[in-house]
Amino acid sequence: MELHRLGEAAWLAYLPDEPSAVRLAARIRESAPPWLEDVVPAYASVGVYFDADRASADAVSDWLRAVGHARRDVPVSQSAAYQPLSIPVCYERGADLATVAGRLGLSADAVIALHTEIVYSVHAIGFVPGFPYMGYLPDALCGVPRLDSPRVRIEPGSVGLTGRQTGIYPLPRPGGWPLIGQTPLTLVDVAEGFFPLRVGDRISFRRIDAVEYDQLDGERLRRPELGELA
Repeated sequence: MELHRLGEAAWLAYLPDEPSAVRLAARIRESAPPWLEDVVPAYASVGVYFDADRASADAVSDWLRAVGHARRDVPVSQSAAYQPLSIPVCYERGADLATVAGRLGLSADAVIALHTEIVYSVHAIGFVPGFPYMGYLPDALCGVPRLDSPRVRIEPGSVGLTGRQTGIYPLPRPGGWPLIGQTPLTLVDVAEGFFPLRVGDRISFRRIDAVEYDQLDGERLRRPELGELA
């Protein structure tokens, strides 16, 4: 693990790989030292923000190195990485499903089967509030480029893919990822501070039909560790 200063009250930890970053972030959150203000993992790095009035930068770095050298085979009980989330998707609502299938030389059903067979990890949240960058796609679905002309508006819940990643547009925004489906679940409510997805979450997609889409439309994403709507 390498540590680099990030301003006056933060450290940026670089880890060997993404699972190591997820484990470190989970350990820091579980330990919850009194000086901790925020933990922001992204791919193979973790940003750690602290209260400089409660701990010096050197003390925080020493603490982080000790946590980083802890046994890596010990499971983290409350880590989001160990709590899979199932997201229903109506693939018939994917505007680009047929185009994606044709480009890959697959049937639409084959694209859906491949997309739903993987348990993905949320590697980063960005672009718009709550947008999860998830990976990695099975090899047969990799390599789909972004649209030549991005859409002016993409509806909330739209599921897209490009390169090696898949993602969900949680808010109505412009976007250039080809769309292969749509979830009826609400993934973001800015006014209420509802942002249930976190870096390190494990995500699986479940195919649903139009009837179930209408039944679930507007429900919030449910986190298993909470046992209730997040």
